[in-house]
Amino acid sequence: MSKDNPFKWRHFQPDVILLCVRWYLRYPISYRNLEEMMQDRGLKADHTTLNRWVVRYSPEVDKRSRPHLKLTNDSWRVDETYVKVKGAWKYLYRAVDSNGNTLDFLLSAKRDAKAARRFFIKVLSAQHTVSPRVINVDKNAAYPLAVSGLQQQQLIPKKTNLRQGKYLNNTIEQDHRGVKRLTKPGMGFHSFHTARRTLAGFEIMNMIRKGQVRGVAKGDVIAQRELFAKIFGIAA
Repeated sequence: MSKDNPFKWRHFQPDVILLCVRWYLRYPISYRNLEEMMQDRGLKADHTTLNRWVVRYSPEVDKRSRPHLKLTNDSWRVDETYVKVKGAWKYLYRAVDSNGNTLDFLLSAKRDAKAARRFFIKVLSAQHTVSPRVINVDKNAAYPLAVSGLQQQQLIPKKTNLRQGKYLNNTIEQDHRGVKRLTKPGMGFHSFHTARRTLAGFEIMNMIRKGQVRGVAKGDVIAQRELFAKIFGIAA
């Protein structure tokens, strides 16, 4: 993909491609649903083409949107949910702050201390997050091991309070529904690569929808469209 022109060699206009990508990432539809919707607008694009667009441009949307994210707070809620890849369940680590704003996400083949550690490092390195004052998790034994190791390396402050409890994470449990609602029409992913890239698009679009991007109010679909045009440098 060309950095200056990510749409080079494409047979469709950039605004058409971004419309399809944005709609798929925003609404619980299948690629065949989207194909029919585009046909209704006079666009003939096969569902496999639409799939390639989403897989190709979802990580690009994520990368280009992150510099515009607002800062989250220091009260974290961390949990993992399940995503089916090639017929097997994989683990999607997710975290939100006390206001329900998404901190970050990570798809992992395993659910252990190493995976939890990778996830915490990703959250800590994000531009829109701050060092945690408190981390709420469930009873998964991997979390204390991961946090303790990161505190020893001084990546997480020693004073950070790790709280484990079955009912502490209602906020993140409710937030999982947004991602599960989007993955359901596709009935799972055919490869880990496709799942990782598509989920990046689902998650960043969810952050945009929540109003986490500066200048884009919660639920403002016009501002969402204008954001896509801005970050890709095309006319809205």
